[in-house]
Amino acid sequence: MLKVGLTGGIGAGKSEVSRLLVACGAVLIDADRIARDVVAPGTPGLASVVEAFGEEILAADGSLDRPRLGAIVFADAERLAVLNSIVHPLVGARSRELEEAAAEDAVVVHDVPLLTENGLAPLYDLVIVVDAAPETQLDRLVRLRGMTEEDARARMAAQASREQRREIADIVIDNDVPLETLEQRVKDVWAELVRRSQASRPAATE
Repeated sequence: MLKVGLTGGIGAGKSEVSRLLVACGAVLIDADRIARDVVAPGTPGLASVVEAFGEEILAADGSLDRPRLGAIVFADAERLAVLNSIVHPLVGARSRELEEAAAEDAVVVHDVPLLTENGLAPLYDLVIVVDAAPETQLDRLVRLRGMTEEDARARMAAQASREQRREIADIVIDNDVPLETLEQRVKDVWAELVRRSQASRPAATE
């Protein structure tokens, strides 16, 4: 099994790269999706979050009101640390379960938005960074996601810098390109991942 960490700044196109890698044959473990699942209604994770932050962070249907919780923790580092102490272990445990369920010869791609910020690179056999120029990120966030320029710049500033992400990268996928070019680049990267995966397998004995 080859364990790959995939990350990139907001608006860089990481989700598109993960989709293309899955189309090539990768097993995807999406940290953001798992983070939502572990605090779904009825889960111990949601109960722990409510215990820590109060029932005001629940929506009318009993689900987590993410914007309300985000407003609380975004402005308070201590409360953000409390939330992370609840959610991160649950995400880690679920990620390990999914990884263990994958085939022995699988290429497992962990899509982790804050891989750089949380110092997680050593957990993977190699790290892929999806890179785009800041002006490309800004354009995508405003034009495609409907953010204001101010909000988009604030989100970008809250993440690791472009240089910090590139420092931990074993492979950089430049995504200042049309989709057709990106597709070919991802196919080339997939071929390299398969090569590395095969090279890491124990040699067959007679």
